[in-house]
Amino acid sequence: MSNAKGFAVIGSGLWGGLHARVYSESERARLVAVCDLDQVRASELGAKYGAESYTDIDNMLAREDIDAVSIVTPDFAHVDIALAAIRAGKHVLVEKPLATTSADCHRIIDAAKSSGVKLMVDFHNRWSPPFSSAKTSIEAGELGSVRLIYYRLNDTIFVPTEMLSWAARSTVQWFIGSHSLDTVTWLIADKVESVYAVSRSVVLKGMGVDTPDFYEVILEFANGAVAVVENCWILPNSLPNIIDLKCEIVGSEGALYVDGSSHRVLERHVGGKGCYPDVLVMPEIRGKQMGFAAESIRHFIDCVADDKQPSVTGEDGLRVTELIEAVERSAASGAKVSL
Repeated sequence: MSNAKGFAVIGSGLWGGLHARVYSESERARLVAVCDLDQVRASELGAKYGAESYTDIDNMLAREDIDAVSIVTPDFAHVDIALAAIRAGKHVLVEKPLATTSADCHRIIDAAKSSGVKLMVDFHNRWSPPFSSAKTSIEAGELGSVRLIYYRLNDTIFVPTEMLSWAARSTVQWFIGSHSLDTVTWLIADKVESVYAVSRSVVLKGMGVDTPDFYEVILEFANGAVAVVENCWILPNSLPNIIDLKCEIVGSEGALYVDGSSHRVLERHVGGKGCYPDVLVMPEIRGKQMGFAAESIRHFIDCVADDKQPSVTGEDGLRVTELIEAVERSAASGAKVSL
């Protein structure tokens, strides 16, 4: 542990707790500090993993024993924090999206390059076993050329109405659509030439949460491939799981099907309710945090420890933000948007 790098976490919600736990369990990392505007939450998370707690970011970033930080704040609150961390010379892991405008993405990317620090966007789906396997099959040519991807990642209405206090300041497109767009563009590995999107704002708006209910998006790629992406967060809370994830990948010589939610690997019926427990994203095994959500953070640790560039870059974050901007323009205008 004497040579372990120092890490800090900014944001102490559910996902901030995951980052803190992974750092605290790694032999190559030391969790030095956590920061949150809520002193109680910061103190509780810091105490849980033996780290100092802060409410002032600049005071925390002034510590010389912090080499890198995770930014795990709401979608719209990444830019100023990332720039402050970069100015302080810290390597930065940012939860998706990198920023909610392409101009802000460029600011973060340019600052990181100028300061010589590492910048990674946490598109952890690239570590997901089924999608990693799909990527391997595609690259090996087993499917021929990818012609069509249908990707559905939806949430129950619990997420925008109860889980997130800031849902009205975001959209389902930024919240989970960013993962969806990164996954399909990573799988197809080609330039998106046009975007057509439809959204509706009825259910949540009627409940006082002013944000769209869903987006249906069609991406056309330069190589002729097409991706259809669905992101919705008004599914009924009676569903077995908080998410519904399905993906169909159709190639010229084969197809792949992914079920990331009703996976049937483990089915639980307790207390009169059935569910498919998480066995992929962030399960705990023998007291240790496992799952692909933890693996992306461990990749960042390795990059900092070994002085390597992350496999997911700021430019990847920029590409997704540019796509979401095109989605928003298309949904507002009703027209296809060329890129």
